[in-house]
Amino acid sequence: MPITNHIRRSRRTMLFATSAVAALLAVASCSQSDSTESDASSSPSTGPTASAPRPKPFDASPVTVALVRQSGAGDYFEAWGQGAQKQATAANIKLTITDARNDNAKQASDLQQAIDAKPAAIIVDHGQTDTIAPLVKKAVAAGIPTIVYDVALPADVTGYIATSQSDESLAEQVLGQMIKDIGQGQKVGLVSATGFAPLDRRGAVWKKVVADNKLQQVFFTGKVTESTATDNIPLVDAALKQHPDVKAIFAPYDEITKGVVQAVKQNNLQDKVKVYGIDISNADLQVMTESGSPWVATAATDPGQIGAAVVRTIALKLAGQFNEASVQFPGVLITQKVLQDQKITTVGDVVKAEPKLKLDTTSVADWLPNAA
Repeated sequence: MPITNHIRRSRRTMLFATSAVAALLAVASCSQSDSTESDASSSPSTGPTASAPRPKPFDASPVTVALVRQSGAGDYFEAWGQGAQKQATAANIKLTITDARNDNAKQASDLQQAIDAKPAAIIVDHGQTDTIAPLVKKAVAAGIPTIVYDVALPADVTGYIATSQSDESLAEQVLGQMIKDIGQGQKVGLVSATGFAPLDRRGAVWKKVVADNKLQQVFFTGKVTESTATDNIPLVDAALKQHPDVKAIFAPYDEITKGVVQAVKQNNLQDKVKVYGIDISNADLQVMTESGSPWVATAATDPGQIGAAVVRTIALKLAGQFNEASVQFPGVLITQKVLQDQKITTVGDVVKAEPKLKLDTTSVADWLPNAA
C-alpha cells in the first residue's frame, strides 16, 4: 500500500502489456495476516526446478531472513505472504515472519528485534515512513542487507533496496478508464487515506487527473483500519447522502473499494455511480462480477508473484548477483466487462489470461526460478 519519494540510484522496470482484451487486464494489492512467526522451509515448494546448483550462502544450512510486516485488511497480504514463503523454501531460506497488524509501535519493536537477531537479511513489507526510516538506517549500518516493499523512505536513508508496485502506472490506467467512461467536467469523489506510501502516490495521480479533466471533487473521505472495508461504509454513506449526483468514486485500495461498493448499494445508486479501485483478489473479483456491481474497473498486480519476487531479489543480493537500488512492479488494467465476458473469477484465471503477471523474468537466475 504506502509512498513518499524512494531513493532510486537506478530502476529496474518491468513493463506489462496493457492492451484491452488481448493483454486483458489489470490486477493487484492489500490484505492482512495474523502477527506470527513461521519457518517457510516447512512449506513444500511447488515452483519449477532450478537448473544450476545454489551458490553460497544457500548451498548449506537454511539462510535466516527476517520478514517484518505491517499488513492491512483483506486477501492481498495473505497472497503476498504465501508467495514469499514458497520462494523462500525454494531458495533454502528460513523465513521468520512478524506482523504488526497496523500497530506502528509493534512494527518498530519487531524490526529492532530483527536487527538484534542479526539475520542474513531483512525484508520490510509495508509500514509508516517515520516508524521505518530510522530502523532501516540502523539495519544498514549494522551491515544487514535490507529490502523494503511499499515503504517510502527519505533521501537520507540509503543502502537498501526499494521495491514497490508502480502505483503511478496503476492509478493512470484505472483513472484513464474512468475518464473514458464518464467524460470531463463531472462530479467525483475520492475515498482514501494519507500517510501510506502507495495511497499517497496514487493520490498524486488523482489530483493531476482531476485538474487535467476539469473534474469537480465534491468529497474526500476514508481511512485504513483493522476493518477497512466495514469502517469506510458509514463514511461513504454520509458523503453520498450529501452528494447523490456524483458520477464516479476513486477508491485506490481494494479493501476501501469494497466498502465504497456496499455504501453505493445501500443508497441504491449502483446504476448512477461508477466505482474505480486498485488491487485485486478472488473476493474482489466476485464483487466486481456480481450483477449490477458499480465496481467497473481496477488496476493491479498479482501479490503472490510480488512477494516471491521480493524474496528472490534479496536472495540474489546475498549471492552477490544483484547490484541495483530498486525494483518496480507495474500492473495491468482489469475491467468488469472483460471479467464478465471471459467468465474470469479467480486471480489464477487472470494470470493465465496475462502470463506476464507471473514475473518469470524478474529477479530470477538459473539457480533461482520463480517458485510462486
